[in-house]
Amino acid sequence: MIDDRPVFSALLARGEEAGGAAAGEGSPYAAPVVTASRAVWRVGAGGTTQASEWLAEEVPVALVYNGISHVVMLATPCDLEDFALGFSLTEGVVESADEIRACEVVPTCSGIEVQVELASRAFAGLKHQRRQLAGRTGCGICGAESLERAVRPVAQVAARPTVPLAHVNAALQALDDAQQIRNDTGATHAAGWVDAEGQLRLCREDVGRHNALDKLIGAMQRQGIATAGGFALISSRASYEMVQKAARAGIGALVAVSAPTALAVRVAEAAGVALACWARGDRLTTYTHAEAFAA
Repeated sequence: MIDDRPVFSALLARGEEAGGAAAGEGSPYAAPVVTASRAVWRVGAGGTTQASEWLAEEVPVALVYNGISHVVMLATPCDLEDFALGFSLTEGVVESADEIRACEVVPTCSGIEVQVELASRAFAGLKHQRRQLAGRTGCGICGAESLERAVRPVAQVAARPTVPLAHVNAALQALDDAQQIRNDTGATHAAGWVDAEGQLRLCREDVGRHNALDKLIGAMQRQGIATAGGFALISSRASYEMVQKAARAGIGALVAVSAPTALAVRVAEAAGVALACWARGDRLTTYTHAEAFAA
């Protein structure tokens, strides 16, 4: 087994030298930098040439609730407070942001821990979930109850916005410009929030598309940005998980630059989420609630 601890220790040291600025302004901790420079060799018909490229960092991030490690994700090490809140909301760990009492990002030699303090009721519910999972036999995910937990029902969103095609077009360009890590490395996804006036209010990036959306939802909660009237724009395909997270956050319209899955479409229809995909320039394809999108 490869021991990556020296690798992550080096990342932490580099972050401390940079004062943590690479992880986002105002970050209260010395975090790893989010990109790394690497020598590469480009091979083509004209021969081999040496160059330098920027690569996106990917770090194990453990979400620890009341001292108990719940899940470890590989993620881009920035906006981790947003990620913890968004993940907690969209995965049903908490029902509202008020159930999170504190959140601290703690770099370790093996990665990063995000230590979250939950209210008593939320932590009791999380422990109940963990006991159910721990009591499984066999492969651990087989059986009707496990499958039902894998594809959870989502509540209806309160309302759907009207999304002019011109707003989507402008937001696509704005999201492209806002992806600083992607523009340096080509390796990250993004999720953006576009308000009722068609302005891109927030953008969050990560090597994982689900992580990027969780970060966006967490940032919206922390900044008090309501979901009414606007839509979420994602740089990836629209999978079931992406629709489920959007619906749970109360987002009434989701626009993706790539394809949806059939399950994602069924869930969006059931939840009342207007889903559009293949957003390209002056066109898109609607899969549910087409009346929400106006030419």
